[in-house]
Amino acid sequence: MIKNFIVPIDFSDDSIKGLDIAALFSTKTSVNIQMVYIQKRVSENFPNETREEYNSANDKLEKLVAAYSPKLGNDSKLRYIIKKGPKVYKEIVEQVESYKGGLISMSTHGASGFEELFIGSNALRIISATTRPVITIRKCGVPSDIKKIVMPIDNMPETRQKVPMTAEIARLFGAEIHVIEVSSSHNARVLQRLKGYSKQVCAYLQEHNIPHLTQTVFGDNVADITVDYANKIGADMISIITEQNNTLTNLIVGNFAQRVLNTACIPVLNITPNEIKIKDSFNTYGE
Repeated sequence: MIKNFIVPIDFSDDSIKGLDIAALFSTKTSVNIQMVYIQKRVSENFPNETREEYNSANDKLEKLVAAYSPKLGNDSKLRYIIKKGPKVYKEIVEQVESYKGGLISMSTHGASGFEELFIGSNALRIISATTRPVITIRKCGVPSDIKKIVMPIDNMPETRQKVPMTAEIARLFGAEIHVIEVSSSHNARVLQRLKGYSKQVCAYLQEHNIPHLTQTVFGDNVADITVDYANKIGADMISIITEQNNTLTNLIVGNFAQRVLNTACIPVLNITPNEIKIKDSFNTYGE
């Protein structure tokens, strides 16, 4: 259940987009939004600088609360916390995992203390460190609504674990899910398994009354064909499985996620798969 948004903030324009995403969800359901600023310049040898950074961050966060609270719907709440720690991603992960139904919404770019984390491939560190959903956005505008979600399916069991969360978002926004069967192979056995998983996914969506359609797409680079398809239909979100594990399919390894994160100009829902259970590959997030 979507309930608690954790939004890493460094006060750059890009990092504020994570707050914009959370605010968008508040128009559909009641959510608790917590901005998180990580104070890195913490030193007993320089107490004045430490205190100055804290006070500056606190003032800026108060202004964001004042500016964004009137924009929130459904009695949603906005607050903040200032944490200390040398590893930004660990502090963010610890914060989101302290909440039931927690997820992260963040920019893939930032400034100051967040630059090391958010620039380039390092953005995956926070994603791969938690089993909670992470919604990312590049240097692009946040959509005003979510009406079309692209959800690529491949021929590995893990690919289906993003379905429940994607379906929940689709239900909230009244969105249509485009189930695209992506493959770099025309092998009959590969395609048979792919069709089988796609059929299971569509049965799940049908059972939960989620509008959907199916399309098969082929190409050497599944990340590019996924993003190209999303651009072609004017999608508002892409849902992917993300894990840096070279033993699994290229829909799960870091290269696929990095490529999608670096090229998609719409929000990307990132789901890290749980350990596979034979009886049920539609494991819900965070359980």
